[in-house]
Amino acid sequence: MPAPPASSLTLPRSSLPRRRAMVGLIVTALIATLLAFVPATTAQAAPVLLSQGKAATASSQENGGTPAAHAVDGDTGTRWSSAFSDPQWIRVDLGAPATVSRVVLRWETAHAKAYRIELSTDGTDWTTAHSTTTSAGGTETLEVSGTARYVRMYGTARAAGYGYSLWEFQVYGTTGDTGGPITGGGDLGPNVHVFAPSTPNIQGKLDEIFDEQESAQFGSGRHALLFKPGTYNGLNAQIGFYTQIAGLGLKPDDTTINGDVTVDAGWFNGNATQNFWRAAENLAVNPVNGTNRWAVSQAASFRRMHVKGSLNLAPSGYGWASGGYIADSKVDGMVAPYSQQQWYTRDSSIGGWTNGVWNMTFSGVEGAPTQSFPEPPYTTLETTPISREKPFLYLDGDAYKVFVPAKRTNARGVSWNGTPQGRSLPLERFYVVKPGATAATINAALDQGLHLLFTPGVYHVDRTIEIDRADTVVLGLGLATIIPENGVTAMRVADVDGVRLAGFLIDAGPVNSPTLLEVGPENASADHSANPTTVQDVYIRIGGAGPGKATTSMAVHSDDVIIDHTWVWRADHGEGVGWETNRADYGVRVHGDDVLATGLFVEHFNKYDVEWYGEDGRTIFFQNEKAYDAPNQAAIQNGDTKGYAAYRVDDSVDRHEGWAMGSYCNYNVDPTIVQDHGFKAPVKPGVRFHHLLVVSLGGMGHYNHVINDTGASTAPHGSDTIPSVVVSYP
Repeated sequence: MPAPPASSLTLPRSSLPRRRAMVGLIVTALIATLLAFVPATTAQAAPVLLSQGKAATASSQENGGTPAAHAVDGDTGTRWSSAFSDPQWIRVDLGAPATVSRVVLRWETAHAKAYRIELSTDGTDWTTAHSTTTSAGGTETLEVSGTARYVRMYGTARAAGYGYSLWEFQVYGTTGDTGGPITGGGDLGPNVHVFAPSTPNIQGKLDEIFDEQESAQFGSGRHALLFKPGTYNGLNAQIGFYTQIAGLGLKPDDTTINGDVTVDAGWFNGNATQNFWRAAENLAVNPVNGTNRWAVSQAASFRRMHVKGSLNLAPSGYGWASGGYIADSKVDGMVAPYSQQQWYTRDSSIGGWTNGVWNMTFSGVEGAPTQSFPEPPYTTLETTPISREKPFLYLDGDAYKVFVPAKRTNARGVSWNGTPQGRSLPLERFYVVKPGATAATINAALDQGLHLLFTPGVYHVDRTIEIDRADTVVLGLGLATIIPENGVTAMRVADVDGVRLAGFLIDAGPVNSPTLLEVGPENASADHSANPTTVQDVYIRIGGAGPGKATTSMAVHSDDVIIDHTWVWRADHGEGVGWETNRADYGVRVHGDDVLATGLFVEHFNKYDVEWYGEDGRTIFFQNEKAYDAPNQAAIQNGDTKGYAAYRVDDSVDRHEGWAMGSYCNYNVDPTIVQDHGFKAPVKPGVRFHHLLVVSLGGMGHYNHVINDTGASTAPHGSDTIPSVVVSYP
């Protein structure tokens, strides 16, 4: 289908008036003269709160409502309390060594009479920074001195018969880790496992990691399995949570596994709807029985793969599966989705496709089925308007490099036939980020002109990671995870050309962040059409691994951004889940013009899942579930409208287009809830949608319409889970 014309409007920046510039120069010179007479003083960093939101553990807890995490959550209404015995302790992991200068203990009535404050760099060997046998409780501010990653309150005698109870355990200090130049390159850390064909017992290592990660849905383990170019025989690489498997060649066929790269759902009784957060990339696979199994749902990318056989996207037993994503891949045989509810395949080549449930979508795919929505439910675009594949790590001889693929327009088929187009960056131009690194160090590396390669791990950041330089690459391995502390925005991109964000997860912290990822500042206006910023396999999560909050998950202000495969998810299961516990009103909000989303998965937000304000926006494939846990109709009432649309285009927009978009409801707390519609958009000639559907999952809530007041209600279908569709709108 023809794409709408790109906007050619560029807003010029005002130049500074000459008079104001001259006055500024005079004032600057005067200040410099006056400062020459001021005695110089030594700058000293003020201590900052380091402990809030960090990982905390304790020797015991009184009950389920008083965990150690409550003493470092910044909330003076929650507390940690221990069992009624001596000794007891609570410790906080600061995430990296820091210079500790102050500890504040805010005791509940049940306090310690005798205790020690202890410091450790490794969590095993402790030194005493403060001790007392005569504490009176209340709020105690203790000046201490030392370097530690771990800080512990070790209580030896209680003041009463109860346990030890702290409203807050606060540690202050400075990280002091930004002095001196930061060196690029280096080793890839302990959680990157590099194999060569001669490596002994590869299968044993693969099995060991899978045993650890198979059901660790909200665990802290992160792994990258990297295979040097060559041929590997007889392997079955089972891929669990937070595990990435990838070849280290420049092309997939440089690294061949005669065996399987497998995802199944035995851990969840054959149900694949929670097989999230994993990846397979840049490999050729010769499946043992001719068919490789990749039974996944959201946040599980299958990129730059060559399957020399067929591909089965369903779990063994053909249980439920909730849809996924393939890009830049070649499957010689058939792709069989079977029970997959929806799926998006981009810029690939396949031998054929067997069936569809609700929504099977293809753009730029050789061998894709003919468009036929809704029966069968195939949406097929001959090309993808704009695409640029995800950066990846590879070996050039013995040297690690990152390949950054070039932009393609009207793309069709894989990008790696012939000589791959793009640029190579040596690893020495990357700060190799390892667990324990701080935001201050990361930003200092960026200021030095380095790119970022996050190795597998969990990173707590107490300030925003600022991407201010054009063409910066931020690449994660093994689903590296960034958690903002104290309500900061995790990452912010300036209004510059060609930034590449890829391969990491942002996990909301317990203190509400206004946004988690910002691409461009408000009112950004620069034209990036020649060199757009891309956001690829970047996932955002609110709750699930623990309490988390964010008003908006992703805000896109820059023009010409490509969002290529993201899952932005407010958790409906796991820890820290509840209508207000993991409050998050908005998933993705797009303000920039000419933004293209290919593979947009956004789910469960308290209000709008997606809002679009920019002109000439396009979305190819959208998957959504409304928030399961809405307590009642009143909780989602939107003025006179019942419910917030899953995807809303603002009334000010004149041009917008979407293909293959679905929204599902499963109001399992109050099944009587009704949504007026799944989609809302202005009725204008330039605002067009193709192949929309809404579904009530088992009759748990219903939609009155599909888009605006168009499309049949799902209510007549009762609990039969039959979509209501609109083929074209308006």
